[in-house]
Amino acid sequence: MTESTGRIEPTRLLEAPESVANLAAELAAAGAVLGKALHPTTAANLADLVRIMNTYYSNLIEGHDTRPREIELALSGELDAEEGRRNLQMEALAHIRVQTEIDKQFEAGTLPEPASGEFIKWLHKEFYKDAPDSVLILTGAGREFKMIPGDWRSLPEHEVAVGRHLPPSSARVEEFMHYFEQKYRFEDLGIAARIMAIGPAHHRLNYIHPFPDGNGRVSRLMSHAMALKAGIGAHGLWSVSRGLARGLESRGDYKRMMDHADSPRRNDTDGRGNLSQAALIEFTEWFLKVCLDQLSFMSELFDLENLGQRLSIYVDRHEKLKPEGAKLLQEALIRGQFDRGEAPRITGLPERSARRVLSDLIAEGLLAGTKKGPVSLRFPSHSLEILFPRLYPET
Repeated sequence: MTESTGRIEPTRLLEAPESVANLAAELAAAGAVLGKALHPTTAANLADLVRIMNTYYSNLIEGHDTRPREIELALSGELDAEEGRRNLQMEALAHIRVQTEIDKQFEAGTLPEPASGEFIKWLHKEFYKDAPDSVLILTGAGREFKMIPGDWRSLPEHEVAVGRHLPPSSARVEEFMHYFEQKYRFEDLGIAARIMAIGPAHHRLNYIHPFPDGNGRVSRLMSHAMALKAGIGAHGLWSVSRGLARGLESRGDYKRMMDHADSPRRNDTDGRGNLSQAALIEFTEWFLKVCLDQLSFMSELFDLENLGQRLSIYVDRHEKLKPEGAKLLQEALIRGQFDRGEAPRITGLPERSARRVLSDLIAEGLLAGTKKGPVSLRFPSHSLEILFPRLYPET
């Protein structure tokens, strides 16, 4: 059984308990509501913020603490002079780039099967395509080798142990991944079955450990794509990585639950696969609760009324911003964007004063657009403590 593809069974919950089915239904409903009241332009700009957040938490799971401000600087082309910090910034840029492409493909209707071998290889290749040798050169089985982005483990030096877990041998990875694709492809699954497959697929991909390195990152990007394809992604307005990093009870939940889902079958009543069906049910329920918790959290943050109030609070507390600036931010929130020439009408100020108020908001990074074109709402990192409290640990 050790090298049989059946080693990863059970792969899905063919007879899901009522608690899991109810969670899937709640997720479908919550995903349909999140961001629905937001103007598409505002929602798109918020999705940019969520990608930074997703990257921050995905890095944090790997033990890499890249602060939001560092990620913002990297996006503007400012990389740290110190190699270690610079590599972390490049890592963050790679995550944002790949997730952005996933989101674009989904919106265009071209997102492929998220569990397909081709797509999973693409995720890995895209993530590591600009990585320096210092990141790609690894040590395995007593030998040093250079990881090829997008290639499965296939050589003796690719053998790996993950804590107590010994993944399938490198020579069998391709066969395991073909089996994985067959079990988790969405094509023949209904909405509820798709939602309930995301957690198991996330675990089983890490169980197979198909790449020498980067499997955790790839599994989280795959889960993001699966959530979109399952209809609960809410156009990128929530992040599974934040939930996995924070857990439900503690930050150790993710590692503990992943390890728990590795459990072998306990007895004759524990399913018919190699692994424990009871453990997979518990992991799936936990995973769906994490997703629902994040959907609920982001729905509260992105609610029009709450966000509008926090925009006003931000202006009130800022020493250099005029009170009329809140009216411009509210206008951008509701309409998505407005022409610069509308500032006097919106603020009720003379043209010169209105232009100054608008310029101050642009300088603060709260509004942005082309040089003379319309402006829309933005969410710079220094505004997050007030606009989106609890989004990051430090806020």
